[in-house]
Amino acid sequence: MRSSSSHVWDVTAREAVAIQEELRERVVLENDFGRVEVVAGVDMAVDSQAHEGYGGAIAFTFPGLAEIERRIAVQRLTFPYVPGLLSFREAPVVLEALEGLKVEADVILVDGQGIAHPRGVGIASHLGIILDKPTIGCAKSRLVGSFEEPGMEAGDCSPLIYQGKVVGAVLRTRRGVRPIFVSPGHKIDLPTSIEITLKCVERYRIPKPTREADLLVGEAKRKGRTDL
Repeated sequence: MRSSSSHVWDVTAREAVAIQEELRERVVLENDFGRVEVVAGVDMAVDSQAHEGYGGAIAFTFPGLAEIERRIAVQRLTFPYVPGLLSFREAPVVLEALEGLKVEADVILVDGQGIAHPRGVGIASHLGIILDKPTIGCAKSRLVGSFEEPGMEAGDCSPLIYQGKVVGAVLRTRRGVRPIFVSPGHKIDLPTSIEITLKCVERYRIPKPTREADLLVGEAKRKGRTDL
């Protein structure tokens, strides 16, 4: 998988904000893809002592969710931790992992936010624009917005509202578990983001692609290896 475009990553926080504001104008919130046969999940873990980030990407068949391949990348972190600008810290190493996949994913699920972000361009949107791919933000917690608690059954959801606009959904993926926060990243709408996310849920609260990516980067960080 190859990036279609990018930008300079070695920037100041102020420059990063300006880049996000430019990228926001490029976000597409309509479905722009055909049949979904392959999905990928991505995540990133930080080794704060070594100042390194481990990015992981795993491709799965869809809807069967059989693993096809996995890749890990490690990079030295250069951008500081700044809330709202985490994609500048995390996206470069995640992109390297994704670019290591031989198979092309039709949709990418990202452990993070899509448009449910202070400037409307979280890491899922950021990655989607760079890769020119449909992306979905599947976050474990809320970054922005207000909502009413959804029902307790699997598939129940409520709108996540920020500055008067619906930017995502608070989605109950399994009966009685805490909801996750789903927001479209790029080239996909909210109803389809919810539909695909639910089809990627198996035994756990977190969709399998991002859950497995989370486990992968956690193990890579603990072992200091990229050949897992």
